[in-house]
Amino acid sequence: MERVKSIVLAGLSGGSGKSVVSVGLIAALRNRGSGVAVFKKGPDYIDAGWMSMAAGCPCYNLDPYLMPAEAITTTFQEHIHGAAYAVVEGNRGLFDGVNPQGEFSTAELAQLLELPILLVVNCSKVTRTVAALVLGCEAFDPRIRIAGVILNQIATPRHESIIRQSLEMYTDVPVLGMMPRLKQDIFPMRHLGVTPHQEYGGAGEAVAQLAALVETHVDLDALVAHMRPVVPLPPRNSCTAQTVTIGVLRDAAFQFYYQENLEALSKAGAKLVMIDALSSPTLPAGLDGLYIGGGFPETSARELAANTTFRQSVCEHIDAGLPVYAECGGLIFLGRSIILQGQEYPLAGVFPVTFALSTRPQAHGYSTCIVEKANSFYPVGTRIKGHEFRYSMVRHWDGDPGQLTMRMERGTGFCEGRDGLVKNNTLALYTHVMALGTPQWVEGFIAAAHRFADGGRRIVRDG
Repeated sequence: MERVKSIVLAGLSGGSGKSVVSVGLIAALRNRGSGVAVFKKGPDYIDAGWMSMAAGCPCYNLDPYLMPAEAITTTFQEHIHGAAYAVVEGNRGLFDGVNPQGEFSTAELAQLLELPILLVVNCSKVTRTVAALVLGCEAFDPRIRIAGVILNQIATPRHESIIRQSLEMYTDVPVLGMMPRLKQDIFPMRHLGVTPHQEYGGAGEAVAQLAALVETHVDLDALVAHMRPVVPLPPRNSCTAQTVTIGVLRDAAFQFYYQENLEALSKAGAKLVMIDALSSPTLPAGLDGLYIGGGFPETSARELAANTTFRQSVCEHIDAGLPVYAECGGLIFLGRSIILQGQEYPLAGVFPVTFALSTRPQAHGYSTCIVEKANSFYPVGTRIKGHEFRYSMVRHWDGDPGQLTMRMERGTGFCEGRDGLVKNNTLALYTHVMALGTPQWVEGFIAAAHRFADGGRRIVRDG
């Protein structure tokens, strides 16, 4: 019977080095000629993108807040099918959740999946205290199993030796490897943390360097021996005939898509067409819907502004009734303009909003909203769980908060505790959703696309 060696990577805090270790480990295991299934805990796109690049296959998100437990276990077991290894990267600290009880933490996810934990410890300016921290994690929740430790930010051989001896003396947790302190970050950084791999020309070299570090400094055989063999589920045969065509803006500006969302649309009968908003002169002909995900439109503002014909094409299609669903960066793109360092860049102009960028986060974390007004995607009364993570802010809006479609129960939203701008069949909002936790999103999107297709298109262009 096929079994997949599986493990969860966790840290004591954000910035502990989980992503460095996970990407290096994934690439090193892949270098052995074996398939690696990869998963990211929590509402994350950037780390998931790097993990996907290292594995050479999609990374799936496992989010206990956004997804029911059954969906998490099923997603994990189905997507490890055919792989030799499975790596789940946690987020924040091991026990950090949304409340003092640690609900929805990495520890809870590891318990749900019954997987051992590989603990990454930032050892900068610390030695023997590492043993106390690891011992504390073991005692804090006896239900979890810490299979081993990776010592990160090791400065010298003596530094490593003292920590190793301390862990051997006070704990029964083995040290499975270390990562040396480097003179400069392998991952390029910016305001949201790691720069997306799509925007970094040296991404391939960075992954290869991390793989080499893991192969040199981590006992891979011992690590694999501590992973738990898991029996996968065979993928469900749920293919549906493709009856509508949905465009997806996917380029350097718009990168933030849950793989689950794209697959859910495909399984529901959508043919997905990827579109580069930076270089395509217009939207392609024959679309029944358009999905504009999040990303960093501010880093590509000059190119988006310069592509006048594309922006005009989006406006024409929206005026013609094309269903468009836009999240965060997609919302910004549909605005009037964005101001960056004193320069104003014109955008699609669908909504009379001018955006700007702050130096501090404007919204960060899980969100919940209630649909209170009619729109093309969600029935009134729908309760949506999602998340927000943005530095952008509304500089000026020629609108009334009462016009917004959704009331925020948790989170910031667009304005005054509300979210969701509507024009014709377009819905644009700051809240990101995950299809496995919000099935109404897929149902509404496909239904809107069918209504548009059945009603006939008023815009026909050559592709």
